Amino acid sequence: MELFRQILSFDSTSGRERELGQWLATHLEAPSVETFEVGDGTLDVLLKWSDAPRVVFCSHMDTVPPYIPPTFGEDRVCGRGSCDAKGQFYAMYRACLQLAAAGHRDFALLIVSGEETGSWGAKAFAKTDFRAPLLVVGEPTDNCMVSASKGTKRFDLTFTGQPFHSGYPEHGLSAVELFVDFMERLRAADFPEDPVLGPTTWNVGRLQSDNPQNILSPCLTCRIYFRTTFSADAVVVAWMRAQASQTLQVEEYGGDAPARYLTLPGFPAKPVSFGSDAPHLTNFRDKIICGPGSITVAHRDEEQLLFRDLEQAITNYVSIYESYH
Repeated sequence: MELFRQILSFDSTSGRERELGQWLATHLEAPSVETFEVGDGTLDVLLKWSDAPRVVFCSHMDTVPPYIPPTFGEDRVCGRGSCDAKGQFYAMYRACLQLAAAGHRDFALLIVSGEETGSWGAKAFAKTDFRAPLLVVGEPTDNCMVSASKGTKRFDLTFTGQPFHSGYPEHGLSAVELFVDFMERLRAADFPEDPVLGPTTWNVGRLQSDNPQNILSPCLTCRIYFRTTFSADAVVVAWMRAQASQTLQVEEYGGDAPARYLTLPGFPAKPVSFGSDAPHLTNFRDKIICGPGSITVAHRDEEQLLFRDLEQAITNYVSIYESYH
């Protein structure tokens, strides 16, 4: 566990992961170790046990803020990245060492940057000439294989009002009220329920209106981030485009489409509502998403990983390699 402790000791919050990438490239052992510049100052790290790997394990080194140092207990480790996703690539590395000790060679481990802020490392690696049949992406899935995952769609919104003395609101137009009206329409929107992925959900972030309390807001900006389904992905985009008006600017930034993934017999499987690097790593024919830890503690102060789940993940990754043909 000392290696895991050292990995968790790095503050690799998105944008700061270069130091960890350099450390991994010099401290993890493999016949071939390469680094790839992402283009934003961060690195991807590729460990290969052969020149033509059949199976590539992959997860990300960056984490969400704030950095929380690791604490090791009797049955678990707590701290930022323990299950999302340093525990993933640590388990994958342990599985790679077991496979190598058993005489296998046609596998690799890819550790990427920037997953939490746009999958920048994955997008950069997809532009390389590297190809392989199977990609195994590590995410906190309770050691279940992901049968399907929701898509994502991002929109930046600008509501434009008319500032006026708040004692006479009838003479102005509050951008805050325009935002409230939009949210009421959104809550009333009848996006179709998906039989596999369930309802479409959304979250509002980067909400800002700097007006004083005695002046109607002239401008409010925010970002809305959808988790879409097979049934609703195109519907959400069309609905958002229709909201644009003289008082509402809608900037569309795309995202991922909902996707189905490979599952193997003998492994539990389930759909999930979160995204991953998998859609952006187009260098692979088949993709599996599977890993230890629970998404219910990822991105939270109580992020943690049980040691028994970590050991089960190592066993799972070895079995995935052995089962894939």
